[in-house]
Amino acid sequence: MKEFINKIIAGDSIELLNKIPANSIDVTFADPPFNLKKKYSSYYDKLEMQEYVDWCEEWISEMVRVTKPSGSIFIHNIPKWLTYYSSILNKYSTFRHWISWDAPTAPMGKSLQPSHYGILYYVKDINQTKFYELRYPHKRSRKSGYLLKDYGGKKQLLHPFGPLVSDVWADIHRIKHNKYRDEHPCQLPIHLLERLILMSTDESDIILDPFMGTGTTAIAAKRLGRNYIGFEIDPNYVSNAKNKLLYEKPISKIGEYWVSFFLNNIVSLRNIDWDGLSKFYSLPNDNRDIDHTQIEFIDKKKILKHFEFVLNGNGKSKQNSPLLEICDSA
Repeated sequence: MKEFINKIIAGDSIELLNKIPANSIDVTFADPPFNLKKKYSSYYDKLEMQEYVDWCEEWISEMVRVTKPSGSIFIHNIPKWLTYYSSILNKYSTFRHWISWDAPTAPMGKSLQPSHYGILYYVKDINQTKFYELRYPHKRSRKSGYLLKDYGGKKQLLHPFGPLVSDVWADIHRIKHNKYRDEHPCQLPIHLLERLILMSTDESDIILDPFMGTGTTAIAAKRLGRNYIGFEIDPNYVSNAKNKLLYEKPISKIGEYWVSFFLNNIVSLRNIDWDGLSKFYSLPNDNRDIDHTQIEFIDKKKILKHFEFVLNGNGKSKQNSPLLEICDSA
């Protein structure tokens, strides 16, 4: 495994997956070509339907084979192809969730406007699966700052940080501005991958992505102190990903707790870590105040300085700034 760990390797995903030992990877994640005639840097995404489905079964079965019994398998795509992927995955693994990622796209005519992508979440052995509940910040009105959800007489039960993550993700947005994008038609936001990684792995676990593209999965893994393995057939994407990884550090951490950070705030954290993370926040004496007041970092300037390297969730950093320690007394 030494020749693969923390490397992005140029080559065919199925051929390279065949070289990985069975039951050796903690999480496998795939964002494969959508077979929608998209023009990638060095290949054209167009196969006959059955040819595409047969090809998908090859790499999906290999993903399951290399995943540990305690591990998870995630596959991102449009709903059409996920229905085919499910029929394949059901042969080899156990369904856990269909995660709906609210990410509207352009109208396609004579159909409902596509408004979400899906992430299939399967596990190798349901009795051994590694899983952590996550939380994300409360949704608020931009103008008033009040919570959008009406908790009625149950405001005292509000969690200071935010609710548990469900299987509908409407708080993570696509990368919309070209200045934040690589030359890749289907680039995912890094904090989307960070959420999956926080939910299903521990520090130093291995995440494998057989369609690495320009490095999103690897960047998320490195920021969170995990190991990665990436395969990518396009040498231009491989070069791009390797260059970006040179500037990445395991920085997405406050104290001893790994978090996902975006636009000056934590956007995903593990529920079991809240007791430790709460000491970095100024919390209200009465939980009901959360209805109209967002909690803030006690030493926001110091924490933002720590995270200044993590910009825009796209892996494009302004500088290779040193990692600053966040003291337990912050």
